[in-house]
Amino acid sequence: MSAQFITPPQIPLPEDKGVLLARLLDGLDSHALWWLSGYSAGLAGNHAAALTPASASNTDGPPISVIYGSQTGNARRVAEQLAASIGNSGASVRLLRADAYPLRELKSERLLYVVISTQGDGDPPDDARGFLEHLSGKRAPQLPELRFAVLGLGDSSYPQFNAVGRRFDARLAELGAQRLLDLGEADLDVDTVADPWRKRAVDIATESAPATTPRGSVVSLRPVASTPKYDRDTPFAAELMANQRITARDSDKDVRHIELSLEGSGLEYEPGDALGVWPQNASELVDDVLGLLELDGDAPIGSCGETHSLRHWLQRRRELTRIGRPFVARHAALAGNAGLNRLLAPEQSASLAKLLGSHQLIDLLRIWPARWNADELVTALRPLTPRLYSIASSRAIVGNEAHLTVARVDYEAFDRRHHGVASGYLASAGDDARIPVFIERNERFRLPADGSRDLIMIGPGTGIAPFRAFVQERSVAGASGRNWLLFGNPHFNSDFLYQVEWQEALRDGRLDRLDLAFSRDQASKVYVQHRLRENGRELYDWLNNGAHLYVCGDATRMARDVEDALVDILAEHGKSDREQAAGKLQLLRQQGRYARDVY
Repeated sequence: MSAQFITPPQIPLPEDKGVLLARLLDGLDSHALWWLSGYSAGLAGNHAAALTPASASNTDGPPISVIYGSQTGNARRVAEQLAASIGNSGASVRLLRADAYPLRELKSERLLYVVISTQGDGDPPDDARGFLEHLSGKRAPQLPELRFAVLGLGDSSYPQFNAVGRRFDARLAELGAQRLLDLGEADLDVDTVADPWRKRAVDIATESAPATTPRGSVVSLRPVASTPKYDRDTPFAAELMANQRITARDSDKDVRHIELSLEGSGLEYEPGDALGVWPQNASELVDDVLGLLELDGDAPIGSCGETHSLRHWLQRRRELTRIGRPFVARHAALAGNAGLNRLLAPEQSASLAKLLGSHQLIDLLRIWPARWNADELVTALRPLTPRLYSIASSRAIVGNEAHLTVARVDYEAFDRRHHGVASGYLASAGDDARIPVFIERNERFRLPADGSRDLIMIGPGTGIAPFRAFVQERSVAGASGRNWLLFGNPHFNSDFLYQVEWQEALRDGRLDRLDLAFSRDQASKVYVQHRLRENGRELYDWLNNGAHLYVCGDATRMARDVEDALVDILAEHGKSDREQAAGKLQLLRQQGRYARDVY
């Protein structure tokens, strides 16, 4: 087996990198070595920064640790806010992504905060898998001196709501740690739970800090970019430059290529990043809700310290296409419907999840009528949240633009058309539209710094988006590594996204290999995981020679099926069992050579 899979214990680097490291360290004094170790730790965490007192020599005891695991950026955002607030309060604090946390230090922690999301139906975010496995395993230390609190972020439409947060919370307690706060369980309206939880956590941290501790200051462990003028809370109004359907008219899918201008925003992104879009609910849907409830859309409603018309709340501030368990519970009480109430029983979690996944607000109102007043409706509905789309372009090619690949959600159910709030908003945007956007960085989904490394990119459906950016970027950079793309969709003739671009890339050498899986073009369905298995020997050889592997797309089924296929391939061609093969895949993940952007 190549050292690409089994890392030598003396130095966890390939031989060529070890030589470069030796040259770098040669002649450095102790001050430079200490600086380099901190800088390297920051790079390992990508987004990690240490918040330490201005004079570290005056602090007493270890710093408070804030660890986060995040798939879409929400847990990271909350953890950053928590760490900044603790630092501003005067306590010593460090912020680390879960996969950058030194596990050997766990036994010496004294105060630990964990902010962790749950993906899909009970899965940990990719950057927290190793931490959770260590914590759940036999090597986890007893932690009688640790005090901790966990904030979980999830989606109550899934049966295993916040399962990962619950596992962290329960396991830390099993290991003897003292729980300082009850487990926080935030739904999609994250801040409703996160804000009060964070304030209590900061108060505890402040009380725990030694009285002599000076105010905290930020010591960056990587080059600090200037703070952008526009962000999640202050989005940029991007001009719509193009809105083109890229599936055939007879396709069951309406997929759009969207081009937005970022001119004048100062926003920058790298291949792998996402564009956050603040959508609006369709006017027709808002009118239907108001009509069913016989409410006045012009009525002023105050909530969360703001006052807007009811129509404004429903169109711009509240979710109408996603409902959660708390809303269903309140609606069931108002409707007085026994059947709807029975779905809320713990043993009916699967049935409730099915309802939450298939019904929008308008369906609940039509099928189980109930009387709502305007104030209570605004309070009960989830806050509207931005949607994230993988950016399908490289700035090296498109300049101050960002391109998106958006599948419009549009289907018939319960005798009416249903639309996705963001995909419908983007697909129906006219030539003069301005779309509120921001950049959501994805440090885990990056091109290798070494341009000679090969890439294997698995992106069925709109999962193709970031790989369009990857190939564009690599072509401009003159990267010598090979590019292998695996793409799938229902039909070749109608659903081959960016077909002309990929064929041109094959001809001119920007793309070295293209494997396609059109599932409905033959009697037996063929998906990308089948193409992986068919080409297992070649894939194994690419990986064994240092290739980086990327997966983008549906997390519910595709990503799991692909991972199963990868484990089988590593087991078969590496002549090992599945447990060993899974360990090899995890090692690739730890090395930054296996990255997923799944949703």
